[in-house]
Amino acid sequence: MSQLPPSQISPHRGRRVELPSRYGPVAALSARAPEPGGHPAPIALLVPGYTGSKEDFAPLLDPITDAGMHAIAIDLPGQYESKGPDDEAAYLPAALGAVLAELVGKLSAEGNPVLLLGHSFGGLVVRGAVLAGAPVAGLTLMCTGPCELPDGPRRKALELGEPAIREHGMDAALRLREELDRMLPGRLAPAPELATFLRQRFLSTLPAGLLGMARGLRTEPDQVAPLARTLHTSGIPCLVTCGEGDDAWPVSTQRDMADRLDADFAVIPGARHSPNVENPSALLNTLLPTWRSWLTA
Repeated sequence: MSQLPPSQISPHRGRRVELPSRYGPVAALSARAPEPGGHPAPIALLVPGYTGSKEDFAPLLDPITDAGMHAIAIDLPGQYESKGPDDEAAYLPAALGAVLAELVGKLSAEGNPVLLLGHSFGGLVVRGAVLAGAPVAGLTLMCTGPCELPDGPRRKALELGEPAIREHGMDAALRLREELDRMLPGRLAPAPELATFLRQRFLSTLPAGLLGMARGLRTEPDQVAPLARTLHTSGIPCLVTCGEGDDAWPVSTQRDMADRLDADFAVIPGARHSPNVENPSALLNTLLPTWRSWLTA
């Protein structure tokens, strides 16, 4: 029998846990590596994008732990299985970044260095966390940009989705989203089991969370200069990476952001906006050596 392609429903050794936050319990998948001699293992904290969840990192969990690091993938507050307030402003990148900074502080309190990765909208959030003082040992920005989402199909979907949610509810917004996804160039229909999960996830996300995150994706200012100053002052290394066919923020924009941050930059072949499920092996070939170099510097 042929092996199924990697996806959000790929099997893994992660355990469903809940982490405390000011917004309420944060749902997570936690996969732990051995800690020989009681030495704290590094933690890779993985943060998903808009409409995403912890399951977006399912193909990465086992390889990260096999490399000797703990892997923790979360649902952002308001996403899927994480609760959150009924306040759209609570889901802007700076607000979520402050929540995430507190979580990083708790995870690192026992001496575990935290490597923070944010995908797409999650990249704006992890940037906010570092600006809020998150004590990280390294920052990875994946398929994200310096500011608001540029004009294109993904931004158009946000603009159409907001009135659908407000006027007709989540079911109507889901139908619209699925129709718009089918129109994306090169889009392949998900397998039935995966499609069922994606629908369940979308409908479980808080409307206020979707609306607030969408506002952030349409209004986030360019924060690269203050982030660059913070990284330099704190000695935090940074990697910017994206799929070669990223259709959210252009690859050239992300390369320029890396230059402005004095960060490493890597393009993942055979991937578009989600290398974590489109080509996880190539992504790991970039992440793991980079992270090890940060930890041993």
